Amino acid sequence: MARKLDERRIVIASHNSGKVVEIGALLRPYRVEAIAAQALGLPEPEETGDSFEANAALKAHAAAQAARLPALADDSGLVVPALGGAPGIYSARWAGPAKDFAQAMARVERELGGRDRAAVFVAVLALAWPDSHLESFRGEVAGRLVWPPRGNRGFGYDPMFVPQGGSLTFGELDPAEKHRISHRARAFAKLVEACLS
Repeated sequence: MARKLDERRIVIASHNSGKVVEIGALLRPYRVEAIAAQALGLPEPEETGDSFEANAALKAHAAAQAARLPALADDSGLVVPALGGAPGIYSARWAGPAKDFAQAMARVERELGGRDRAAVFVAVLALAWPDSHLESFRGEVAGRLVWPPRGNRGFGYDPMFVPQGGSLTFGELDPAEKHRISHRARAFAKLVEACLS
């Protein structure tokens, strides 16, 4: 049985402002105050794991230990089967040190060429406590890639990803609609059921 979150304050173990805002919005209805790791001056650990689960756990444990509060970390990325699963856990690194996702999307398009445009967004949420206990939840949403990118909402690869059954990219969708159907929302729903309900 999963451990329940009794704390009303939680550290969001990310230095990605888009993720912090998105996760904070998901937590708000549960009256849990989200505190950004950056606001506490916590360093961003190097992602040395070989999976979304390993990287999310690494970040959550580091923040929980440093802040002495429960910490929620996300590791997410774009998985393109025609590229052997790339960029996958290296999704942020494809954007380079400047976090230039226009460059990252252009690289995906260039490497994809005329191959199958199916893609999956994956998010793993890891919730860690200062005593090292960890709960982990995975969410996925399938879709296809479009070029050129469309929309200026969201972040990362959102402007080139159209969820299955949709016609708008995550970059064009209203944020409330994206929160309802995204990979992060699916992982979050599992976390809520296990730890917040």
